[in-house]
Amino acid sequence: MESVWDYPRPPRLERTGRRITVRHAGVTVVDSDRCWRVLETSHPPVYYVPRSEVTGARLEPDPRRTWCEWKGEASYWDLVVGEVRVREAAWSYEDPTPAYADLAGAVAFYPGRVDECRVDGERVEVQPGDFYGGWITSDVTGPFKGAPGTLGW
Repeated sequence: MESVWDYPRPPRLERTGRRITVRHAGVTVVDSDRCWRVLETSHPPVYYVPRSEVTGARLEPDPRRTWCEWKGEASYWDLVVGEVRVREAAWSYEDPTPAYADLAGAVAFYPGRVDECRVDGERVEVQPGDFYGGWITSDVTGPFKGAPGTLGW
């Protein structure tokens, strides 16, 4: 069991061999065990998938940009599965800061914007709020940042 309150600040980037799957509109968009995860105090893990592992769908760039004090500028991606488009379903750091250089070429999916995300077969719960994209599984405990009243944590 991991507590998000034991995760570091600044966040830690680590390789994971856990199987990450993402499904939307009846299509498996991601099925990979070649991923990274970012662990940050008060947040459930965020899983980053090599963009080359996205299959059966397209990622199209969205104009939105935000800034992370640790990782740099975030770019957003629309997911297109057949005729279905999900705006800003994923984000990436195209030119991350040196400490997070391994994230270049990887994307993280918001589990609340696609039909299903799983870690080693377990369906994830969505992190509260509409900004953060953490993946809550049974082996991670909170409380988690993102719900109303937690912005200042």
